[in-house]
Amino acid sequence: MNVQRRIVTVLSVTQVVGSLGVGAGLTIGALLVKDISGSTGWAGLATVFQVIGAATVTVPLATMATRFGRRPALLTGWCIAFVGALICIQAATLNSLPLVLVGLCLFGASTATTLQSRFAAVDRAEPESIGRSLALVVWAGTLGAVIGPNLIEPGADIAGRLGIPPLAGPMVFSMVGFALAALMTLTLLRPDPLADALGQQQIARPSLRSALPHVRGPIALAIYAIATAHAIMVGVMALTPVHMQDHGSALKVIGLTISLHVAGMFALSPLMGWLSDTVGPLPTILGGQVVLLAAVAFAGTSGHSEVRITIGLTLLGIGWSASVIAGASLVAASAAVEVRPLIQGLSDLTMHVAGAAGGLVAGLVVAT
Repeated sequence: MNVQRRIVTVLSVTQVVGSLGVGAGLTIGALLVKDISGSTGWAGLATVFQVIGAATVTVPLATMATRFGRRPALLTGWCIAFVGALICIQAATLNSLPLVLVGLCLFGASTATTLQSRFAAVDRAEPESIGRSLALVVWAGTLGAVIGPNLIEPGADIAGRLGIPPLAGPMVFSMVGFALAALMTLTLLRPDPLADALGQQQIARPSLRSALPHVRGPIALAIYAIATAHAIMVGVMALTPVHMQDHGSALKVIGLTISLHVAGMFALSPLMGWLSDTVGPLPTILGGQVVLLAAVAFAGTSGHSEVRITIGLTLLGIGWSASVIAGASLVAASAAVEVRPLIQGLSDLTMHVAGAAGGLVAGLVVAT
């Protein structure tokens, strides 16, 4: 097995267990905040704080990757997320809203880490296979991400045995997933993909300022496309569990809807990567934006219809997948290797800030 194939394989397997942890906390966060605060309006803060947490660690992790390699950066991200899940469990036990928001903020590091894993897959990739290498790692997270939202009821059973509140149960699965991802990153991700790719070009004191002059042309367009797609996705998805619960949907139906949404985000990612490599990133991004418009039309007019909102959420995931994978491929192909991790970090930071804005607006709109 050549080095590139080994790196992609390790990242893909790690993505499975890590994404299971992300998926387990994705659905439960808003319900946990709503339960503790007693307010639907506060529920939107769950997604907002997770996105803020992801945004906060994105550039530091990218800087760490540039200086020390991908392995230390990814390991740090998984460890922070593990601590976040642990704090969420403690917050649920103490019924503390401030503490659960802190935990969700740290939990957000898991999202930043899964996103940076996809960039690690292309550090050594040939130009003609960037999209497929990146998409393969994204696709690998499908299993964990789809199963995760359906762990609400098993999590409640685990919670009963551990003597913690039922809604804190899925966070136990998150802790296990993050711990396994950290262990696999530490022991199996060798050689470090980025440290080897940089070689003598590694810069001693990397900073975001050194990357900003490179953000122009295709790179700027790609970052804009990623950010807008993510803002739309988070804005629609963030309060869907609360909306469905308020309209009497069972937890199983809510979990299924989020699972299909997540499947839309990840299951077709190899196709999106292939399209980006063959048709081109720009047409793929444009197609993704069209699908996002259709998703908004379905979800925004769903009312009490569980079928209609499920279709809308599934399309939402597909449109996001096309836009983000093609955009990330365009960033990876256009950026010089010595500043690529920092530009990728800036792209993810912009993406998270846009997502936080989308989640905040969603909470205010639903409460109103």
